[in-house]
Amino acid sequence: MRKNMTFHKKKTVVVFFCCVALLAGLVGRLVYLMVFRSEYYAEKADDLHERERDIKAARGKILDRTGTVLADNRTVCTISVIHSQITEPEKVISMLVQELGLDEEKARERVEKVSSIERVKTNVDKETGDRIRAMGLEGVKVDEDYRRYYPYGQLASRVLGFTGGDNQGIIGLEVKYEEILKGIDGKILTTTDARGIEIGEIGESRIEPVAGYDLTVSLDRNIQEYAQQEALRVMEQKEAEAVSILIMNPQNGEIYACVNVPEFDLNDPFTLNDGTDESTLSEEELQERLNQMWRNICINDTYEPGSTFKVITAAAGLESGAVTLKDSFYCPGYRVVDDRRIHCANRNGHGSETFVQGVENSCNPVFIDVTLRMGVDEFYSYFEKFGLMEKTGIDLPGEAGTITHRKEDMGQVELATMAFGQSFQITPVKLAATVSSLINGGYRITPHLAMEARDGDGNVIQTYSYEKGQQILSEETSEKIRYVLEQVVSEGGGKNAQVEGYRIGGKTATSQTLPRSANRYISSFLGFAPADDPQVLGLCIIYNPQGIYYGGTIAAPVIQNIFENILPYLEIPKTKSEDAS
Repeated sequence: MRKNMTFHKKKTVVVFFCCVALLAGLVGRLVYLMVFRSEYYAEKADDLHERERDIKAARGKILDRTGTVLADNRTVCTISVIHSQITEPEKVISMLVQELGLDEEKARERVEKVSSIERVKTNVDKETGDRIRAMGLEGVKVDEDYRRYYPYGQLASRVLGFTGGDNQGIIGLEVKYEEILKGIDGKILTTTDARGIEIGEIGESRIEPVAGYDLTVSLDRNIQEYAQQEALRVMEQKEAEAVSILIMNPQNGEIYACVNVPEFDLNDPFTLNDGTDESTLSEEELQERLNQMWRNICINDTYEPGSTFKVITAAAGLESGAVTLKDSFYCPGYRVVDDRRIHCANRNGHGSETFVQGVENSCNPVFIDVTLRMGVDEFYSYFEKFGLMEKTGIDLPGEAGTITHRKEDMGQVELATMAFGQSFQITPVKLAATVSSLINGGYRITPHLAMEARDGDGNVIQTYSYEKGQQILSEETSEKIRYVLEQVVSEGGGKNAQVEGYRIGGKTATSQTLPRSANRYISSFLGFAPADDPQVLGLCIIYNPQGIYYGGTIAAPVIQNIFENILPYLEIPKTKSEDAS
């Protein structure tokens, strides 16, 4: 009996101490949660009673050099529903059907879905959003938002780029300067009770959005518009596949116009611009076609430049001393290099000619002779010195690099064909930038668009400056190149680029695409003015023109027409040629 009593006492003591320990543990845990973790759980509690909606920031505008707005914003609305707050579901369903065009089944699905907030439709025009807000339906939220708007539709479409459904840049300047343009989104915080019903006394609190910065670029709407009209005109006239035009300042690399026709509608960028019935295409096919439509040919694609590259060959030959302006050549209509006959454009030959006349005549044998005098090592060294192995660094995404032979793989034939712009490929912007460097006194330039970023009050936040770079050609040789190219326009194959009252320099080109047997051509002309002090450089490239396809006949007049209009517009004074003085 005494043993049983002792056992029960011990058991009671054990139970007591277990209870004390358990109670102490609970108290300790409670103290820990209330004191040391109070902030964490307070936040958790707030999260349970707060709903958060984004307020999109207004995206910064893109303006041309004169202050004309090229990319702007329009106010639109986002319509959302909150299941727990809806008191009249049938009215909400009816509204979604009538105002937003949803079918009844989808509308009902959105309304009956149990979620904290269900976004129904974005990019709703403001008038519709205002009507829905005026209905005062419980559980329906109308938030104002912004959609990108391009006042000039197709103008500079591949340069400006566009934004997606989330207002984020996809191509062009819109994606390149995303961090400058996008701004900082705001928030709407709504407090609710345990059932998810909004507490009216507390209402909503807001964190206001911060608008993005405005970006001023070197494009000039008037120059872009006129160049685009000229490109469309010659494309239709010659039934060409595409036409590209670059207009830039060869002294500092500012791009005034960058045209790639056919352009596409920036306000409807996901619709093909050639009238194709998109329902006949698979998703993959449609996306591939869209990607192709969005490509900036001047930046993203390479081509064989043909005879416009002879400007670079001439500069290398003159600078190296391999040739002088007075050197004499003989053209029988071809050159034989390593038992391969390479023809001149004039199969009958030009006969005896000086180097200057050879450039005027765009004579292949003359340029072959110059590069053969230099040899592979020296010519390749100038190819590198002039920056042809590097990208230009233009502030647009997706710039392609030069495609050419490795020096160790170059023989005499490769050297000879490179002399007149074949057997390798570069981008149009690389050609324009390199020639700019050769005619501006010999200094490397970086083609670019961005000039400055400003806040909403007009304060300059950032200035984009691109100083002249390394000198890659002597002033003396640069002057000779300007002189020779002026002779091409005044006396040679570039006569169709002459502009009354102005000294124009330039070079024509007509090249075949691969395979040569397809008889497809690229016609081009590169010109600049004034010839003695270049302020504007223009490059026109016509892809696969029908009928007459010579660059001097169909591309040179395009640059002539553009120069006739933009030289006075840029207030470049007329000058008399030396012959007229």
